[in-house]
Amino acid sequence: MKNGVLWLFLFFSVSVLAQQSGTQKSPADLRKFLLTQLQETHNQKNWFVSEKEAVADLTPEQAAWSDGKNHSVGQLLQHLNFWNSTNLAAFKGQHPPGPEGNDNSNTFKFEPKQWDAALKQFDSVMNEWEQTVEKANDAALARLAPLVARIAEHNAYHIGEMLAVRKEHGMWNPELGVK
Repeated sequence: MKNGVLWLFLFFSVSVLAQQSGTQKSPADLRKFLLTQLQETHNQKNWFVSEKEAVADLTPEQAAWSDGKNHSVGQLLQHLNFWNSTNLAAFKGQHPPGPEGNDNSNTFKFEPKQWDAALKQFDSVMNEWEQTVEKANDAALARLAPLVARIAEHNAYHIGEMLAVRKEHGMWNPELGVK
């Protein structure tokens, strides 16, 4: 399972680098590129499944399922929520606290009763990231680009893990996948 996720992450990273190489992008091209990266991990299925499909039709109890070795879908979503919102706050000049006890494992805490709120938080934070990229001036956009690329890579990696967990537990509907 982890090999598949690793390949997904490597493929996404190489595709990002390939798209960035070549001629210098204008701010309009860069803005479009960054928005596409955010949207394709948020709610627009393209080459891979977005978060929207990865969590579709899961109950809170299903979101909490883990084989004991890997994180649950809910834990992965909470982790993405923590880092996406922390990075957004930092970009805005705020000083968000790091993970509890400065331990990344604390960003994966999840209880089934948090499921609906976690889904809403992901949508809210990703919508805010997309609006931030849309409204950024050229200088801010250039400064923002590496961070947005890493956020999209991080999201894609963990979305791949979500699919692996769902498939392992028989909770994946192939109709939601990429055709």
